[in-house]
Amino acid sequence: MKENVTSEEREKISGERPAELQAVTQKKQKVPPRFIIIAGCIVLCLFAGFGGAILYTSIHGSNTNSQAISQHQSVSNDGNKLVTQEEEDIAGVVSKVRPSVVSIVTQSRVGSGSLYSAQEEDGAGTGMIVGKDGYIMTNKHVIDGANTITVILADGTTYTDVKLLGTDPLNDVAFLKINGVGNLPAVELGDSTTINVGEKVVAIGNSLGQYQNTVTSGIISGTGRPISAQAGDSIENLTDLIQTDAAINPGNSGGPLLNLRGQVIGINTAIAQDAQGIGFSIPINATKGILKGVLDNGTVQRSYLGVNYIPITADIASHYGLSVKKGAYVFADTGQSAVVGGSPADKAGIKDKDIITKVGDVEVGDKGSVSSLVGEYAPGDTIMLTILRGSQTMTVRVTLSAYQSNH
Repeated sequence: MKENVTSEEREKISGERPAELQAVTQKKQKVPPRFIIIAGCIVLCLFAGFGGAILYTSIHGSNTNSQAISQHQSVSNDGNKLVTQEEEDIAGVVSKVRPSVVSIVTQSRVGSGSLYSAQEEDGAGTGMIVGKDGYIMTNKHVIDGANTITVILADGTTYTDVKLLGTDPLNDVAFLKINGVGNLPAVELGDSTTINVGEKVVAIGNSLGQYQNTVTSGIISGTGRPISAQAGDSIENLTDLIQTDAAINPGNSGGPLLNLRGQVIGINTAIAQDAQGIGFSIPINATKGILKGVLDNGTVQRSYLGVNYIPITADIASHYGLSVKKGAYVFADTGQSAVVGGSPADKAGIKDKDIITKVGDVEVGDKGSVSSLVGEYAPGDTIMLTILRGSQTMTVRVTLSAYQSNH
């Protein structure tokens, strides 16, 4: 895993398109006038007979059938009226978060680019309100190549004056701004470093680009998953993702993955097309550093450490003869130093073959990769890293800088 990357390693994921559903309409046939008159007479006769039966029953009384009907309609143990604690929890999450989830509709010009051969292509995705003044977070691939961006709130309010503030250079995340709005309901962010496999989660999104605010639920199936996401000819390598079996469909991209307190713990971003019940979300903590700058001054800047590293597994530990089975091994097999010269890591004294075991007080590994954990902080923040160098454990103070495209 490279904490600093080249542009070739961060190719954009194309936006997911809404499903092309065929509208089925029922043709109306004209009825001959004579048939209409005859049918009308028959209906009048039926109503007259029915009214007479009702009048007779009210005069003479016949309670047998009415009692049977009354007993049939009144079911004392009607299962539809029983609400479990889990149902209450999910309903509470939906009630709290649904107003903060938006649908994003884009229009892009595709083709050769000439006036007569280029075509307009529509796309759809999901986003979430992260700031009351119109700040929206979504996936980068949702708005990739878009000429126009439209944001639709849960109540149907539509905004077309939408600006792309910027994208995360290392992750599939983008930030938008609806101009001229205030007091929008923002989501509450949770902590993705404390999630547990088996934890119940809820996803909300613009499923298939057709069904706004679709709700699905499931569990966290795994953490720290790496994937190569592909749409068309574009491929992006993503790491440290949350795996869930909550149904995530095209159009859900950019929507929230929520815990049962209604807090966002992930951004839904990809699905495994050849499998069922395997979806992936970006840990929300990996976006908090950038979000801080977005809300403070409207700028999109990611924090930067400046090391190449290999996530340690049992196999990696065995291969390189390491003394620990988790952490980040500062190493590059290119023959060059894994520490970028002049970077924050270099200035802090981090060296090749060091093992980063903690970012702050969070262990590297199951709780997140170095890249994700550093992403929680903004450029200019000073953090403590725990380093294992040989048999010696030490802590180093690092002041993060802003990521630049030439890193």
